[in-house]
Amino acid sequence: MSKIILIETSTALCTTALLVDGKVVSKKKSSEQRSQAAMTAPFIKQMLDDTGLTVKDCDAVAVSSGPGSYTGLRVGVSTAKGLCFSAGLPLISVCTLDILVQQAVEESLVPEGCRTIIPMIDARRMEVYTAVYRCGEDGEFVRSSEISPMVIDSESFLKERAEGRVLFIGDGAAKCSEVLSQGNPLFVQTCPWAEAMAHLAQKAYDEKRFENTAYFEPFYLKQFVATVSKKNLF
Repeated sequence: MSKIILIETSTALCTTALLVDGKVVSKKKSSEQRSQAAMTAPFIKQMLDDTGLTVKDCDAVAVSSGPGSYTGLRVGVSTAKGLCFSAGLPLISVCTLDILVQQAVEESLVPEGCRTIIPMIDARRMEVYTAVYRCGEDGEFVRSSEISPMVIDSESFLKERAEGRVLFIGDGAAKCSEVLSQGNPLFVQTCPWAEAMAHLAQKAYDEKRFENTAYFEPFYLKQFVATVSKKNLF
């Protein structure tokens, strides 16, 4: 069986988990926002110490690949790469929106009769990173649209809302609740958690779907734009 370190830092909070033989045996979550740089590595060390393991005892490292916060993704992927290089472990990437959908299913957040989940990662103002996931005949929710940035207004997802109840989930969900109220959708405001990566990471590991550690980059979706402060420094 396998031991996989799980790292999720794509939004405001830092979360990690340790998956051993298909079961999450340890997990950590930050209580402070934007603490990824300070907390990711210490969280991983604490989990390994708590379970009596070392990085070299593990079989892979899985990291949330985005879309999401530029800084958060950089911290998570850099940490994951460092662990992989130091211990010779394979790198697994998991789409952040896939994590949110899996989280909705595992936490029984999907309302009865809901056939569509739309995860939303906050991209400031009324913009989100999103995609549509439809429930198939086997009961699995599968992505049915491209991941894209979208400015939300009252016309957004009209087709999906007209077809039945929709679950909107993510750290960009709540801000859209007023303009998307038609159709009685459900809004769940939450960050993606590392433990929700477990099933997806385990499946990737079993299928040997590993990334090229040296060249892998997060899925930023939009280019980072640096701004110059307007404050007088001197």
